[in-house]
Amino acid sequence: MIDSFRLNGRRALITGSVRGIGLALARGLAQAGAQVVINGRDDKRAQGACALLRDEGLEAEYSVFDVTDHQAVASAVDALENHLGPIDILINNAGLQHRQPLEDVSAEDWHRLMGTNLDGVFNVSRAVARHMIARRRGKIINIGSVQSELARRSIAPYAASKGAVRMLTRGMCADWAGHGLQINALAPGYFQTELNQALVDDPAFSEWLVQRTPAGRWGRVEELCGAAVFLASSASDFVNGQTLFVDGGLTSVV
Repeated sequence: MIDSFRLNGRRALITGSVRGIGLALARGLAQAGAQVVINGRDDKRAQGACALLRDEGLEAEYSVFDVTDHQAVASAVDALENHLGPIDILINNAGLQHRQPLEDVSAEDWHRLMGTNLDGVFNVSRAVARHMIARRRGKIINIGSVQSELARRSIAPYAASKGAVRMLTRGMCADWAGHGLQINALAPGYFQTELNQALVDDPAFSEWLVQRTPAGRWGRVEELCGAAVFLASSASDFVNGQTLFVDGGLTSVV
């Protein structure tokens, strides 16, 4: 049974993985035996993250593209498939946050956020899934959020995007499960990351979060890796279309 969680011989592309949750997930999958492909929009940062993992004795490559650019995504995925080998696992992690009262959100900011958080998931998933479907196997993990289920003031566009990711995950399952693919979502709660640094540094918010979360603390990014390895491995071969919340119990209580 333990071997069913190993990822040896598998290749994983993780979007938005030059830092934060994406880099932690790349490290976790690599420690489980996968060759990981770091992705970001900046060549220097992608190289740096790749070098960091290699220095830890892990197998890593990198690919630079913007998930919002449909043609660039398709070209990059085809290049990886042709020159590196099959992508067995995809983690759609690239994402943006925008904190502002909804009535003040501009159309430009709305479309910028949706372009990354939702369109990016579609762009990369479709490009990768076409190859997976031909092989009749593959794992896709979409990164949602507790905001896939819950709303909070000042982040309505983000909540809308992550709610859509949860439903897109189900839609991918409906279309692709019959082709041998497993598509699930991983929904983190509140983790200490650069994206959340403003909240981490806010004593009032941190106090509220500790009281609101049954576990009584912020999450640590490495605590997402076990769930990701499960969803990426053959241990989850009959798990499809699900959203796994890793949130210290936040969405389980009132």
